[in-house]
Amino acid sequence: MLAIDCGNTRLKWGLFEGERLIESGSLPLIELGMLARRLPSPLPQRVMVSNVAGERAAVEIRAALEGHGRLIRWVRAQPEQCGVRNAYTDPAQLGADRWAALIGARHLHRGPCLVVMAGTATTVDVLDGDGNFRGGLILPGFELMRQSLTRNTAQLQVQPGAYAELPRNTADAIASGCLQAQLGAVERMFRPMAALSDAVCMVSGGAAQPLADRLDCPKRLEPHLVLHGLRCIGEAS
Repeated sequence: MLAIDCGNTRLKWGLFEGERLIESGSLPLIELGMLARRLPSPLPQRVMVSNVAGERAAVEIRAALEGHGRLIRWVRAQPEQCGVRNAYTDPAQLGADRWAALIGARHLHRGPCLVVMAGTATTVDVLDGDGNFRGGLILPGFELMRQSLTRNTAQLQVQPGAYAELPRNTADAIASGCLQAQLGAVERMFRPMAALSDAVCMVSGGAAQPLADRLDCPKRLEPHLVLHGLRCIGEAS
């Protein structure tokens, strides 16, 4: 099975043999025209797609897959699927990537879980031990925070900075402040779960590593959470 996760900045794909991820890759959205050359060959019979980048990206994905006679399924959030129940007021409004990540997390961990997707945006979703998605947050991702601050403040410039507990220059102060904001949101959401012995924070996405490195709570770094969720949905279809 081929799983494709098209986000706001990058497209990620993974080739599965059963439950095992045997090959993966990614490319920026501006290079979607090269997708057909990047995907594994021959393509498997089933292709599962999560797309939050809009119709233009969908057209490019279809073009890369057309003519191969493959069964392509475009994933949408459901009221209930693969052991996860969706508590959104309108379940269909939940992003396909968030839904797949919740299902992937449920497959990898059967207890309470805080599912964090760190990318262009950061999402922080509560999944209880019974598989109920209780709700969650959406906030700007690290880079979006940093760019917004420097773009909208006259005397600040976009400069690379490093994390420090007590920054002593402006670039480090911006980088540290943006990361601390991400950490604070995640740790605050995890706080009600902290007393549960099997609760874990599962972190995924392109900006997951620096967040996972500094989180002060039980955590697991799972780079391919959405892809695993797409595989689960495909197997259950």
